[in-house]
Amino acid sequence: MVFEEEKGATPQLIDKIVEIRRVAKVVKGGRRFKFSALAIVGDGEGMVGYGLGKAHEVPDAIRKAIEKARKNMFKVPLKGSTIPHEVIAEFGAAKVILKPASRGTGIKAGGAVRAIMEAVGVKDILTKCIGSRNPHNVIKAVMNGFKEMKSVS
Repeated sequence: MVFEEEKGATPQLIDKIVEIRRVAKVVKGGRRFKFSALAIVGDGEGMVGYGLGKAHEVPDAIRKAIEKARKNMFKVPLKGSTIPHEVIAEFGAAKVILKPASRGTGIKAGGAVRAIMEAVGVKDILTKCIGSRNPHNVIKAVMNGFKEMKSVS
């Protein structure tokens, strides 16, 4: 996948909305509703970030989440279409195992982890979530795992 950059244009980014949640604050007159959105942004070539946006309306929450994700992007070391080595990452009660896989295996992951791998550009990987499957904690655990990774070179 090749994207041509024009002068002043940014490369095409992949946006994935992992979760939209309606939260309520109970006040004297009843409940006040807000929405929180969790988004993943990647370029498909090793850059990825995540963001959490909160607002009174769903589109505003999504927009805020994507903006935060773009600001928090970082480079993930890749080895071809997979990751360079196995990583066990934790955040809170969420524990995620990321294993490199041979070409043609595909993305063996579910939910939040699959969205991250598609956004990063990983095509072959084996993953397992142990403990909490809360998308917030799973995403943070995967990001910690990416930051622990050593480059091949």
